[in-house]
Amino acid sequence: MPRFARPLPLLALTAALVSTGAAAPPGTATPPKVPVAAGYGGAVASVDADASAAGIAVLRSGGNAVDAAVATAAALGVTEPYSAGIGGGGYFVYYDAASRRVHTIDGRETAPATATAELFQENGRPIPFAEGQTSGRGVGVPGTPATWKSALDSWGTRPLHRLLKPAEKLARDGFTVDATFRAQTEANEARFRDFPDTRELFLPGGALPVVGSTFKNPDLAATYAELARKGTGALYRGPIAEDIVRTVRKPPVDPAATRNVRPGDLTAADLRAYGTKRQEPTRIGYRGLDVYSMAPSSSGGTTVGEALNILERTDLSRLSEAQYLHRFIEASRISFADRGRWVGDPAAEDVPTRELLSQRFADSRACLIDPDRALTSPLAPGDPRRPEPCATTGQAAPTTYEGENTTHLTVADRWGNVVSYTLTIESTGGSAITVPGRGFLLNNELTDFSFAPAAPGVPDPNLPGPGKRPRSSMSPTIVLEHGRPVLALGSPGGATIITTVLQTLTGHLDRGLPLVDAIAAPRASQRNQTTTELEPGLWNSPVRAELEALGQGFRQNPEIGAATAVQRLPDGRWLAAAETSRRGGGSAMVVHPHGRP
Repeated sequence: MPRFARPLPLLALTAALVSTGAAAPPGTATPPKVPVAAGYGGAVASVDADASAAGIAVLRSGGNAVDAAVATAAALGVTEPYSAGIGGGGYFVYYDAASRRVHTIDGRETAPATATAELFQENGRPIPFAEGQTSGRGVGVPGTPATWKSALDSWGTRPLHRLLKPAEKLARDGFTVDATFRAQTEANEARFRDFPDTRELFLPGGALPVVGSTFKNPDLAATYAELARKGTGALYRGPIAEDIVRTVRKPPVDPAATRNVRPGDLTAADLRAYGTKRQEPTRIGYRGLDVYSMAPSSSGGTTVGEALNILERTDLSRLSEAQYLHRFIEASRISFADRGRWVGDPAAEDVPTRELLSQRFADSRACLIDPDRALTSPLAPGDPRRPEPCATTGQAAPTTYEGENTTHLTVADRWGNVVSYTLTIESTGGSAITVPGRGFLLNNELTDFSFAPAAPGVPDPNLPGPGKRPRSSMSPTIVLEHGRPVLALGSPGGATIITTVLQTLTGHLDRGLPLVDAIAAPRASQRNQTTTELEPGLWNSPVRAELEALGQGFRQNPEIGAATAVQRLPDGRWLAAAETSRRGGGSAMVVHPHGRP
């Protein structure tokens, strides 16, 4: 097994605090959720115990991290259908132990070929967000099945049909409804009732699913079986593709519904034309480590990377809690200002990725931070191509809305390969439109585009366009030391993904928190907005008053993100970590918790 040469000092502390967790043997009940586990043979961390168990079973049978990630993702499509599934897309980051290289797959959804910058406008004005959210117009071409194929073709060792079997069985036999699933269903109840197929599937007997009951999805089981027989191409051409196109172009709305559900313009040609993109990851150096993530169309890698570069010159370990959070908030504010002006789909926009990640640009922006006074938002962007100390360029524009749902999984195997994979259908419940007879919800990912320029007269690189990928905040991240993985992480949460990953990284690497504690720590999220969101743990803390004395303003958010991570410990074990309470807690598992096999 690979070993990193210089263990971070806090890793031994983490190892001492670990409890163990492993998947139940095949055919037995899924074990309860455990947020942290350490052992040998590989690790999986996700939000769901059934999904983590599916990945661990693949690792145990000799599959690698890529195989396990696909099996885990497919299972999440069953148990987390409001967050992910084959009707959505995502970003896949992979560390290959043999070559010591990081690879990425952009599996983001794409707009129809007919899309224009006015996709979400009528009579020259943006339509209400809620009407774009629940519509065929918000549906992009799904990228998740193509992502699985691309990953398995390049690095996998197991065929897709074997990896889909656990998820197919889970959909057919059912999973146990928990409080989070019921709450998410309840939050979408009004939308779901307006679509007969969605209502029949997710409101069985016309009622909310009962906590502790078994939820089955035989249509999804049949769809997985069809993909297993025919391959993922079956979603892009043939009967499944025809069903998707028909559903988008004529959403199956209850005739009694009063909701204005606009049709979309997706075509069979759009589905046939879809392809994932292989591109170089973003990379920055931080505290002697190499931090890799997703390049645009995601803004995650550039925005987390710029913020880390801004913080690089400050010893965060020596600051008070208030000063640490102040610097974290200000670095987030600045990097989001630059994100809004410069980041979009590089196939359609001129995105200065390299310049955004330069230390020279970060230093020119870092000097805006005053330890005694907060900046105000919206803050104007800088110019990464011509950085000048403390300069801003052009007009400030607010950060546009981005839905807060998604899911993330993190996997490592016994050979040292690592996957960090974030996937989504956008809003909780996506578009709320289930493909009839197929058992999965369609995304509303195109609502991640700006409905109109964020501010009049300010260039916006995230307007819709033909075949364009909407800007994302997904930030699947892998951290290397001397070419070996020490940490991988990611989170759901819309634009709060970026601040969640940034806060978890700095909490762990700079503040010395064990990984599970860095994940559990109460969160703040500043996204170039007039106020910063705080979870209750910070809202009710004395540190809030200290920050307010610096001019920081706040609003409450009951829950920000839901991270998962894996870490390599100094003794060669893998540690998996997940949430202790957010979204009902996450599920961390390892193959051999009690020693080497």
